[in-house]
Parts: sequence; C-alpha cells; structure tokens
Amino acid sequence: MKMMIVVLADDDAEAVLKALLEAEFRVTRLASTGGFFRKGNTTLMIGTDDERVDRALEVIRHTTQTPGGEEGRRATVFVLNLADFKQV
Repeated sequence: MKMMIVVLADDDAEAVLKALLEAEFRVTRLASTGGFFRKGNTTLMIGTDDERVDRALEVIRHTTQTPGGEEGRRATVFVLNLADFKQV
C-alpha cells in the first residue's frame, strides 16, 4: 500500500481531482500555500495499492498544465510506503 502526496497549483486542482475520481482513486483534498511567491496550492492525499501508483501518476501528468514547456514542473509527488490503512 502507498500514500501519494501530490502538491499542485490551484489552477490544476479541480481537473486533477476530477480525473483521479473518474479513474476510481479515493482522494482527500487539502488547501495549502507554499513556494517562492506564496501562491495557492492544493495538496492531494491518495491511498492506493502499489500497482496503481503508475496509473495515478499518468492521470496527474495528463491533466496538469505545463508551465514553461514540456520540461516545466507541474506537480510535486511524494510516494510513501504505508504500513497500515483503515477507514472508520
């Protein structure tokens, strides 16, 4: 099991969230602020099986805008091992 923490621009958040939900990922959305200019960001938390991480990354890549061309950074994604996951 993996925990994906995705930090992206507010401008991309709605499209990415919608695309992830359509791909049947369960997502928690958090408002966040960061970066040099303190622009609004959104942080998404996704708990998923190991084999679905690549699919989530593909969805994120295809739904974020590209600042400054193909090499521009669109999102920062942390993929962490998750020892346990429960819903109560």
